[in-house]
Amino acid sequence: MKTLPEIQTILSTEIEKINLDKNPRGLYEPIKYTLSLGGKRIRPALTLLACNLFSDDIQPAVNAALGLEIFHNFTLLHDDIMDKADVRRGQPTVHKKWDDNTAILSGDVMQILAYQYMANVPEKYLSKVLNAFSEMAMEICEGQQFDIEFENRENVSADEYLNMIRLKTAVLLGTALKIGAWIGGSDDKDAELLYDFGINIGLAFQLKDDLLDVYGDEKTFGKKIGGDISCNKKTYLLIHAKNLATGKDAEELNFHLKTTELSDEKIRVVTELYNRLGVKKICEYKMDFYYDKAVAAFEKVSVSADKKQELRNLAQNLMARNE
Repeated sequence: MKTLPEIQTILSTEIEKINLDKNPRGLYEPIKYTLSLGGKRIRPALTLLACNLFSDDIQPAVNAALGLEIFHNFTLLHDDIMDKADVRRGQPTVHKKWDDNTAILSGDVMQILAYQYMANVPEKYLSKVLNAFSEMAMEICEGQQFDIEFENRENVSADEYLNMIRLKTAVLLGTALKIGAWIGGSDDKDAELLYDFGINIGLAFQLKDDLLDVYGDEKTFGKKIGGDISCNKKTYLLIHAKNLATGKDAEELNFHLKTTELSDEKIRVVTELYNRLGVKKICEYKMDFYYDKAVAAFEKVSVSADKKQELRNLAQNLMARNE
């Protein structure tokens, strides 16, 4: 069994081999720049780790892993335009370094490139891999659209929010695992258990992000604490705070929701409201609920416990990050 660092080294080497020294330079340089920013490459690593559960040879799954990583980065290019984000992984976003039109067009090419890599999986798995990948791609777009619509809605339910993050975040993790398992030779039952594992880890992961944005350590979290509060983003914490707040608490919360200024005072007051209303514990409970569901699905996968250790460690590290 390969370790996560070994798999990440393989992925970095394979990504460097992608030929992006083409013309027009203005189309391909932003793609090369985006892929060079790295990150932990969790999604393609999940594909190779899942493959390795069932096969000692992970090479047949490399193209699928690369396709998923390219597709993920394509979504980030377009998300950054929609969110008007200036920074990604500590560097200027493509639409800031170049312009919106460049980011749109380079993103389009990345999507096409992702499909080219997915089409180069072993032929016996091609049909169901492409179907799963295409379904995932549409679901991610659905999740992004829900996220956009929620910005302009007064009330969003907790269930609606959880469905949105399932679509926008979790389906990519689940599909990465399922595709890797198939290519490794698993049966559909084990592939679906790994998909469920990924979905539930993805939900827990996003809820952890909601918590860290308010309660994390700015030095380890990598961005300013309270960003979601500043822009009134409808997180699991805010949704429950709005439902629970009454009297003066409700008045205070509604007052601050009328502004989107980057105010330390606003962050302090709303965080204190969260503390009084107990929404941190509500979010932690739901996060633990999904993590436990993920572990339960994973334990049912019919491979030996020692083979599962690397994926188990990865899941634990995702949830323990930036405490």
